[in-house]
Amino acid sequence: MKSPDQFEMFEGVAVTCARNRRVKASKVEASIDDAEMVRRLKATGRYRILSKLSPRPVVEDPRPGFPRIGVIVDTETTGLNFRTHEVIEFGAVVFSFSDDGKIGDVLEVYSGLQQPSSPIGEEITKLTGITDAMVSGQTLDVGLIERLLKGTDLVIAHNARFDRPFCERISPRFADLPWACSNSEIGWSTRGFEGSKLGYLVAQSGFFHDGHRAVDDCFALLEVLTAGDDLDGTSPFVELYQASLQSRARIWALNSPFEAKDLLKGRGYRWSDGSDGQPKSWWTEVGEADLDTELTYLRTEIYQRSDAEPLVRLMSAVDRFKA
Repeated sequence: MKSPDQFEMFEGVAVTCARNRRVKASKVEASIDDAEMVRRLKATGRYRILSKLSPRPVVEDPRPGFPRIGVIVDTETTGLNFRTHEVIEFGAVVFSFSDDGKIGDVLEVYSGLQQPSSPIGEEITKLTGITDAMVSGQTLDVGLIERLLKGTDLVIAHNARFDRPFCERISPRFADLPWACSNSEIGWSTRGFEGSKLGYLVAQSGFFHDGHRAVDDCFALLEVLTAGDDLDGTSPFVELYQASLQSRARIWALNSPFEAKDLLKGRGYRWSDGSDGQPKSWWTEVGEADLDTELTYLRTEIYQRSDAEPLVRLMSAVDRFKA
């Protein structure tokens, strides 16, 4: 049996050893900076490193050579139907860009909450993190939002078909601006991405961020769009901007045979039940350059009549993604 003095001796040795280990570890950590640790981990081939996304600073003196203005917007809402649900958060990041699609500086940022007319559902709070207490007494500064939109050359949302109708409820100024959808108008799969959801794009771009808050998602999308901006390859934003300059054709396959519905659906056509004021018909959108090809397909495979005349409407970026 050990004496009390022996226990004190062993305890002192253990404390000294532990202290020495901590000192050695701190010296090792001090000798390796973050960049070196990342390099070593990547070199093993067993790790994928994600960096926390830091919002770009707002500049007071923007660099010359970026004369155009883009606005990335995002909304958090009480539901999916813009006619019956309401915006509870709106975020916007205003940035400059050049005629060839190079992104310049962040010029202004807006983030605001708004109290809806009824309590926020539990599922919406789980999704967004926004509670009734957070929005109590809050309203969006519509005047400030409209001021941010002055001179805007392009409004970008990651699901413009969803966000645009809600934004137009915030202010009618959104209805007169050109829109682009970073989800549907960029070939993410051809760029090697496994999906087009913002979370996938951010992670595969090497970042992580606090998602599902409006302005955070705006900053995250800006970084994703900028990927490759300093390389020889075309960045996602260049692709998106070029797409926004092209007219698109919306085609309604009016009075198409019922038995052709599977062919149309398989080709990417959507069904409109007419409740939104659009024709009750299968419809699709194609680039203006692909219009003749699509009409030939409809006449040959669907109507089987060379004189068939589907309804066609050419749309600019100002018209696209409207409800």
